[in-house]
This record gives sequence, C-alpha cells and structure tokens, in this order.
Amino acid sequence: MNLVLLEDTDFVAPGQVRLEGRRHRHLRKILRVDVGDVVLVGQLAGSVGRGRVDKLDSQSVFLSVELNEGPPAALPITLVLALPRPPVLRRVLSGVSAMGVKRICLIDTESVEKSFWQSHGVLGDSIREQLMLGLEQSRDTRLPDVSLHRDFGIFAKETLPRLLDGVDGYLAHPAPARSVPPGSGAALLAVGPEAGWTEVERDWLAELGLMPLGLGMRALRVETAVPALIARLL
Repeated sequence: MNLVLLEDTDFVAPGQVRLEGRRHRHLRKILRVDVGDVVLVGQLAGSVGRGRVDKLDSQSVFLSVELNEGPPAALPITLVLALPRPPVLRRVLSGVSAMGVKRICLIDTESVEKSFWQSHGVLGDSIREQLMLGLEQSRDTRLPDVSLHRDFGIFAKETLPRLLDGVDGYLAHPAPARSVPPGSGAALLAVGPEAGWTEVERDWLAELGLMPLGLGMRALRVETAVPALIARLL
C-alpha cells in the first residue's frame, strides 16, 4: 500500500480521519507507524496529501490529513476485455487500475465460459476491491468505471460505436508486431479471451474500424498481454 485511500465516511471532523479494519492493520503491522509518523494519503475521487498519526490503538488509528496535490494523470485508454477466469480478472483489474486506465468494459464472447458471469469476481464489491488495490499501489484516487456487457452483439452494435467516436480502436490478436500508427492519443483496446476471438468476431470488430495490434505469434495469458499492449499504445 503506497497510498492510504480515504473515503468520506472516514472523516470524523474536517481534516481528521479514523481508520479501522484492513487499513488500520496495514498501518500498524506492515508500516509499523507510531504517533507522529507521516504517511501518504488520498481522498477517493479527490486530492493527495499527507496524514500524521495522532492516536493509535488496537482498533483504530486517527490521522490529521492535509490534501493539496492532484492525483496522477489518467491514461486516455478504454479497455474492452473479454471476461477472463475470476483469478485472472482480479489481477487484471488491479493492474490496469494501477496503470491509470479509467474505463473498462467486460464483455462476453463465444469463447468466454458462461459460468464466469456467475462468479463472485463480477460482483460490484469484488470489482471495487481490486480497483482500490490498484489505486493504492499507484498513488491514485480516481476509480475506473467498469461496465458489464453479457451480449456481444448488442455491445458491438450499440455501445462500441459510441466508445469509438473520435478514438483510435485496436483489436489485439496474435499477429506479427507492427508499429502503432500515430493517432489522436486516445485509444480503445479490445482484448479477447485466451482462446482468441472467433473469425466472425474479428470481422465484426474490424468493420467497426478496429485496427489489428499484435505482440507476435505467441498466444499470451491475458494478464501478460494487457499491460504489454497498453505499453505499446503509450
């Protein structure tokens, strides 16, 4: 945890917060803070600053906080991701949240196991937890927006064209690596399941204007491919 994230409910008075649970345990057992120590804090959806430990006991920690800096700049990238296995989803969500991606669309495809949609990992609280871990890692405060799309056809017809308005779109698929053409800076990246897009899905996305983006002919794990592809776009 490189940043202690604060929510509105943590404030007990202006500039004063009380933390319990996971953050309290981290401060005590991992950071081993004591009264007078200063840690980096940030208010969710707000500014970053410093927090001084005023009081510490077995149940809670009280901090005096001063928030006076903006969070890191967001990446101008929308990630469209075929829903992966729950453990992979957790790693990808925390990873791209740490990288600064602020819009994530989880979609269904022919190769996505339908049972994935019933997993605990797609519940709002589980998704939020992984996004928060990414923010804490990268010292950010702005949560990404995550949307679920269980019908590929409806997503491709109705949602994707709006997301592509004024944005360069890229379709990730095993293919020889090539230079990314210069564009507007904002981009949409579509990453399929580890089994790959079907030919029909690739053709449909290509018709919408998505350009091929490859890292070579190897079929990579999703958690490997996503950060590598984002790095290429940057």
